[in-house]
Amino acid sequence: MESSSTSAIVEALTRAIVEHRLQPGTKLAEQKLADHFGVSRTLVRQALFQLAQNRLVTLAPARGAFVATPSAEEARQVFAVRRMLESEMTRAFVRQVTPAKLRALRTHVAAEKAAVGSQDASSRTELLGDFHVRMAELMGNEVLAQMLGDLISRCALITLMYQSASAAEHSHEEHAAIVAALAARDEERAVQLMQSHLEHVEASLAFDRKRPASDLAAALTS
Repeated sequence: MESSSTSAIVEALTRAIVEHRLQPGTKLAEQKLADHFGVSRTLVRQALFQLAQNRLVTLAPARGAFVATPSAEEARQVFAVRRMLESEMTRAFVRQVTPAKLRALRTHVAAEKAAVGSQDASSRTELLGDFHVRMAELMGNEVLAQMLGDLISRCALITLMYQSASAAEHSHEEHAAIVAALAARDEERAVQLMQSHLEHVEASLAFDRKRPASDLAAALTS
């Protein structure tokens, strides 16, 4: 039961961070979280430790826990790792592509388009990130899917801190182009499109952008 409660807290806080409801630098007060979730501070502390292991939370001695604030250098390193991983993932995907896998990706891209069209910011953010994890899942590589999930959660913080409001405008179209290249079994084009897509996202980051602020209670009840 305790493990289940801890997992629920981790999942709720991760979602609030990934969906940009919890801002970088927000203080995560143990007692407020315990009251919100109706659990002990011990369980909250366990959840915060797990989030710190995933680099989504920073634990500061004598100050408490805060939503992580990745530096510009960390942002560059995260995108460098993603380019390495996802280029090879794309190559592998082309070699084992099937009609069923393409249907699944096209369904996902259609959901992205609907979220973009409806101006649903939280769904859009989640779906655009999940496209990359979905590719790994369809390959049956759970280790890769988990690694990408962790990296993309960190990217959600990075884009929140450094990306302008209009910068992610073309991510959906770029995903659709990647799927088209996969369907054509054009390995080199698919890899080039994936690399360009990640480069475009990184190039849109404004590292002199002022850090936003947030309120813990409002973020968790949104």
